[in-house]
Amino acid sequence: MSMAGAAKKEDTGPGVTDHGGGVWSIPVPIPDNPLGHTLVHLLDTDRGPVLIDTGWDDPTAWDTLTAGLAACGTSVSAIHGVLITHHHPDHHGLSARVREASGAWIAMHAADAEVVRRTREAEPTRWLGYLAVKLAAAGAPEEHLAPLRAARASGGRDALPGTRAAQPDRHITPGELLDLPGRRLRAVWTPGHTPGHVCLHLEETHPAAGEGMPGHGRLFSGDHLLPEISPHIGLYEDPDDATVTDPLGDYLDSLERVAALDPAEVLPAHQHAFTDAPGRVRALLRHHEERLAGLRALLLGAPLTPWQLAEAMEWNRPWADIPYGSRNIAVSEAEAHLRRLVKQGGAEPVPGTDPVAYQAT
Repeated sequence: MSMAGAAKKEDTGPGVTDHGGGVWSIPVPIPDNPLGHTLVHLLDTDRGPVLIDTGWDDPTAWDTLTAGLAACGTSVSAIHGVLITHHHPDHHGLSARVREASGAWIAMHAADAEVVRRTREAEPTRWLGYLAVKLAAAGAPEEHLAPLRAARASGGRDALPGTRAAQPDRHITPGELLDLPGRRLRAVWTPGHTPGHVCLHLEETHPAAGEGMPGHGRLFSGDHLLPEISPHIGLYEDPDDATVTDPLGDYLDSLERVAALDPAEVLPAHQHAFTDAPGRVRALLRHHEERLAGLRALLLGAPLTPWQLAEAMEWNRPWADIPYGSRNIAVSEAEAHLRRLVKQGGAEPVPGTDPVAYQAT
């Protein structure tokens, strides 16, 4: 392969980690976000280096990415391809600039590619109207809806993120090995965080296998499996599709799929690399079981709308301290859990309520 990879992890410059076997990670900053950075991974192939995710579209992030690639002994112009775990801007934001600088292809699962297309073509006022209707149906108070309506009335300019996101040239097909000469990298569809989220399983002997590390290869897990954080699971948003989806159910099923792979090491897009994927999956399954039980306990007290449920749920800070935009995310997560609880038979809508309230069964 074109670049040598050490067998042990080493810092090689500006926060870059050499994970061995032609794999590096570059922490690319996310502006004004408590996550801090996205771990963009670099994978050497016989046809040239490939990126797994690219980071946020921001000048500082771009400078960090280019400096990180230089520390790995390569450059943006040398990038052969870009594999995107999912469409969120902290993962896909810089993909267009990478493609412009290198001519690299960009690959993404078809479901998330459709989200990118829809977002690029969306009329901001229509999206803001859709969001306002959804939040009103969830029981949001008028003071929360008023800014959305005002933004819609003003034309909604700059209100919709992702309008400049790169449209991918290729689709990642679940279950298939990717066309990466000299590597065995298989796509694993893991919907939940987004409808087209994928993990990428490097089906090669771990560089530390001689040191007794158990398991099977390495897994680039994106946001699906993180060492200490439970990723956001909200509703899939599509103004043109009224299909009742179950993102939390998708996510729980996807967790089981990843646990069965039993990788020797997980290389996530945030925080740090870790081992014992099945153990982490068990912890996340327990977390969501407890979350669902907590929701049902709240509904035993009195019928609640999704907004009221979100207000009553435990978050990483008091509801009063949660910023405006984050409240929308919290309500979407409450709705995803509520939808799963209804599907399990633990809750049901109260007939005649508007906005719809739910009660425990």
